[in-house]
Amino acid sequence: MPVRIVDVREVTRPISSPIRNAYIDFSKMTSSLVAVVTNVERNGKPVIGYGFNSNGRYGQGGLIRERFAPRIMEADPKSLLDATGENLDPDAIWNTMMRNEKPGGHGDRSVAVGTLDMAVWDAVAKIAGKPLFRLLAERHGLTPNPDIFVYAAGGYYYPGKDDDALCAEMRSYLERGYTVVKMKIGGETIAEDARRIEAVLKAIGPKNRLAVDANGRFDLETAIAYAKMLREYPLFWYEEAGDPLDYQLQAALAEFYPAPMATGENLFSQQDARNLIRYGGMRPDRDWLQFDCALSYGLCEYQRTLAMLKDQGWSWKRCIPHGGHQMSLAIAAGLGLGGNESYPDVFQPYGGFPDGTAVKDGIVTLPDLPGIGFEGKSDLFSEMRALAA
Repeated sequence: MPVRIVDVREVTRPISSPIRNAYIDFSKMTSSLVAVVTNVERNGKPVIGYGFNSNGRYGQGGLIRERFAPRIMEADPKSLLDATGENLDPDAIWNTMMRNEKPGGHGDRSVAVGTLDMAVWDAVAKIAGKPLFRLLAERHGLTPNPDIFVYAAGGYYYPGKDDDALCAEMRSYLERGYTVVKMKIGGETIAEDARRIEAVLKAIGPKNRLAVDANGRFDLETAIAYAKMLREYPLFWYEEAGDPLDYQLQAALAEFYPAPMATGENLFSQQDARNLIRYGGMRPDRDWLQFDCALSYGLCEYQRTLAMLKDQGWSWKRCIPHGGHQMSLAIAAGLGLGGNESYPDVFQPYGGFPDGTAVKDGIVTLPDLPGIGFEGKSDLFSEMRALAA
């Protein structure tokens, strides 16, 4: 019997939390969880691919249910198959979802498509009986490396959270095996942030590294003022100083900040990523790119972004995706990226690793689970299983 998608399901879940960064609080934030159900069976059960949107953007249930899922279900099932006819073709499904969509307008649409694309790739790898990272490596003629660098993202502003609590949080990440930690800036005055940074650097010691993230809060004047303050410290990177589409600001900032900078998590298409490389003054010898496939039309588009970076002389090792989810971990392991973000304490159960997977010296080793490996993370899979029931 030919492979086909028999159902696409979506549910919107709250990920409410009292934490905030320099720009938003997460008290009203939601996430879409999707299941792509196929007619293929493994061990007497249907193969189901799962996906969800990355943190920092709201759930896209309306777009998924009204536009993109119906296009998949209304398509000729044969048009969604690969050349062998024995598996789904993610690119064909992506093209079907994007049918009748005008160019540009990247934003919520890219999140909806990226969420479904994650589930499609999960299903494709499961049908093939392989971990997604190994499937990707095979398709690109690469050697997969399951050992991935990860850093611990946190350091959010929180009601009543003082420097002692911030430092205790950062030390807890080191105790769990991380060597690089990240904290938020821009939510207080520059003097207060300098004090917070100095406290954390003292707490983590010289053998570990600290990154800081402004979440796009600053205008050029403020971004430069922070750059002059931050360059006095041995930071891992200075992240997303200004609006993600203000390439001129990013380019100007390089004149005042010679150390590594990072940005890209809020660019949602290959075209936007290309404009960053063309006009944003990013330096391929030191800066980091944080494009998140779950927010930017999925892995199909992410591969086009990676091809563009290669054409522009960038190494894929300069990519450390935002989001802290297993999809980006699989991409990092399969395609040789520089690492991945991790959220040890927030945005659960969507972030993190399969149960029993530990971080050692900043490295996590992916287990050989079929697909993306969601089934290995019990708290997340309990929600996925309920959606598919």
